Amino acid sequence: MINFLNNNYYGKSTAYIEIPVEADKVWQLIGGFNALPKWAPYIPQSELQEEGRVRHLANPDGSVIIERLMAFDEKERSYSYHILQAPFPVKDYYSTLRVKKSDDGNGSLVEWFGEFTPVNVSDQEVSSLFQGIYEDGLKALREHYNG
Repeated sequence: MINFLNNNYYGKSTAYIEIPVEADKVWQLIGGFNALPKWAPYIPQSELQEEGRVRHLANPDGSVIIERLMAFDEKERSYSYHILQAPFPVKDYYSTLRVKKSDDGNGSLVEWFGEFTPVNVSDQEVSSLFQGIYEDGLKALREHYNG
């Protein structure tokens, strides 16, 4: 995991969800850098480039998001990435997706958090934007297992 806290970011968002499925099984689904279309309904397509270190994501409206993998830790079930290009009003965006065992050991806790610098919008606006993206994605992940 990358530690973002010592940089000059102005916005941040954090979301988490508990899922009654073993952490290793959840990581099998979401741990691949190209796996978003398998569980996030607002990302219908992902294409890897640069030997799997860069992903090109398609939104339903046709816009493109390009992200670079910054860190990957199979043992800790986490990866961190940086947005290179996106239709979002931010710069210096870094985010981490992580799966941990739940406290009772019978399920998992999935965390998705990021830090960024807003561009021409308030910290609150862009933090709310990413908070919604993270929460919607994690709810869809839980529904994947409930459905």
